[in-house]
Amino acid sequence: MGTVTFGVSSPEKADERVKAAFRGEPQGARIDFPSVESLFSVMTSARWELVRRMAGAGALTVEELARRLERDPDEVYADVRDLLSCGVLFSTEDRRIIFPFRSVHIDVTLEAAA
Repeated sequence: MGTVTFGVSSPEKADERVKAAFRGEPQGARIDFPSVESLFSVMTSARWELVRRMAGAGALTVEELARRLERDPDEVYADVRDLLSCGVLFSTEDRRIIFPFRSVHIDVTLEAAA
C-alpha cells in the first residue's frame, strides 16, 4: 500500500467519513486518534522509529524487528502490543507483525487556546 494518514478526529467526524465511504466517496487510508495528546502519547519516538523501520518491510517477527532496531525484544513487544491495540500495526495468521504502508502523512491542526 501507499501512504496512510495519521490524524486527529472526533467520533462524529470519523462517523461522517464512514458514511461518505458507504456513499462511495474515497477516504484513503487513515488512522485517527481522539486528540493531539493521544497521538503523541501513543506515538513515542521509539514507536515512530519502529513504524519507520516496518514501512514497506513486509511481515516481521517481533524478534526480527527488535534485532533491526537494536532494542530489547521485551520492550519492542510492549510497543508492538500497544500499536496493535490502536490499529497502527496488524498481525498475520502466523503471528508476524505488519505495517502495510510505505509512508506516513501526519495531519494535525493546532488551534488557539480559548
